[in-house]
Amino acid sequence: MGSSSGQGSNYDLSFKILLIGDSGVGKSSLILSFISASPETIAPTIGVDIKIKHLTVGGKRLKLTIWDTAGQERFRTLTSSFYRDAHGIMLVYDVTRRETLTNLSDLWAKEVELYSTTQDCVKMLVGNKLDRDSERAVTKEEAVALAGELGCLFNECSAKTRENVEKCFEQLALKILEVPSLKDKPKAEPDLIVEPKPKPNAPSQGCCC
Repeated sequence: MGSSSGQGSNYDLSFKILLIGDSGVGKSSLILSFISASPETIAPTIGVDIKIKHLTVGGKRLKLTIWDTAGQERFRTLTSSFYRDAHGIMLVYDVTRRETLTNLSDLWAKEVELYSTTQDCVKMLVGNKLDRDSERAVTKEEAVALAGELGCLFNECSAKTRENVEKCFEQLALKILEVPSLKDKPKAEPDLIVEPKPKPNAPSQGCCC
């Protein structure tokens, strides 16, 4: 399996991948770790940010259009359209913060059911910040159990050390390739997005690392 971040059009299939989860779980850092050799400290996402990654898995050259969504409550009403035509969805939590896993079950998974327009969309539960295992608040066993309940793939990773990051995206892409209805969907291209501006005097949310 190989990967590159080139922007060329030389690919066989294009998939739209959406990352969702609470603010601060590291969605943006996870994406940057995947597309860049040196992830940087970043501010919280405002609305949505879209990145492109080219890679080869399962003998297919893929273009992944990766949508990074804001986890803050004030952007929640803006996210419903982001689910449209997604081939794969990563539900990301922080292994050191139990509430981020609880919210995936109680809140985010329900949004997927409500807004996803792709019947066979592949979902993956991803536990980030594996590098802080000594601070772990969520066991791997209970996360695996939740993934089973939600019908998700599962993996843990660290955006900081890049451990398992590429494996997560490759595993998701391979699963999408196994679903005929997803392979036959039109190539995913980003819609025109007008990013909302944060409200004046909005409280700082901290960085998503």
